[in-house]
Amino acid sequence: MRAIQFSRFGGPEVLEAVETPDPVPGPGEVLITVEAAGVNYADTLVVDGSYAVAESLPLIPGSEVVGRTADGRRVLARVASGYAELAVAKESAVVAIPDELDAGQALALLVQGLTAWHLLESAARLRPGETVVVHAAGGGVGSLAVQLATIFGAGRVLAQASTPEKRELALKLGADAVAEYPLAERADVVLDATGGELFDQALASLADYGRLVTYGDATGKGLPPVDPARLSRLNAAVVGFWLRPALARPGAVSGPLTSMLRLVSEGRLTPVVSPPYALGEARRAFEDLRARRTTGKTVLRP
Repeated sequence: MRAIQFSRFGGPEVLEAVETPDPVPGPGEVLITVEAAGVNYADTLVVDGSYAVAESLPLIPGSEVVGRTADGRRVLARVASGYAELAVAKESAVVAIPDELDAGQALALLVQGLTAWHLLESAARLRPGETVVVHAAGGGVGSLAVQLATIFGAGRVLAQASTPEKRELALKLGADAVAEYPLAERADVVLDATGGELFDQALASLADYGRLVTYGDATGKGLPPVDPARLSRLNAAVVGFWLRPALARPGAVSGPLTSMLRLVSEGRLTPVVSPPYALGEARRAFEDLRARRTTGKTVLRP
């Protein structure tokens, strides 16, 4: 089969298109013919060696695919080596999806959708009527978080994004206004994957008992140190979030994923998908993702 592989850590340039033996499913596993593979920011960190989980090389990246099983089911699945024409998944990690659902939209619900869901529900513990600020609101997580915050009962949703086009998209998806610091109003919840100066501005904007949930550092500049005394003065909290351990909890995947699939079918949730890249364009997909040139979900198609 054809796949994308890397044999040394580095930037997009280390990704190579290769021919490799077809994977063989073991007990309790299924072989999937890949229709589309999701590209996540975490994949770029796996490739450059900075991700928190060590991997042995060579490696085919990719943690999610949409495709067909041998018995004809169209499925959304968590996998270990998704940038390929074929992938193996545990039967327990496979969810049947309807034929009419766009592959990119289905993929958007797995990593990005579950992240947005748990940021609001599990980490921020959003309460009805609260004001939510979503950073990177034109991205895969942010564009879903804007919509889910409203569905979960937020009083106001403010969107921060890097370009006028992405800000306009967030407003079309249901954001009440664009967030510009210093905020004209205090925020109860801020979702931040950007870090840097934006993190510090967001922290200063929190209302009493507000929560700033940090789940990334897209600027690469690191997160400013947080002084507990400052949190005391603000009467606020900083909450860290990482999806991988969150998904290990019972019901953390199946319940939210089933609910989001239903919301999409009802037209209440619209995953945003960038134009797809061919499998051989994985380098360009990485470059565009890291440069924040993509909008919504990024997808490779074999």
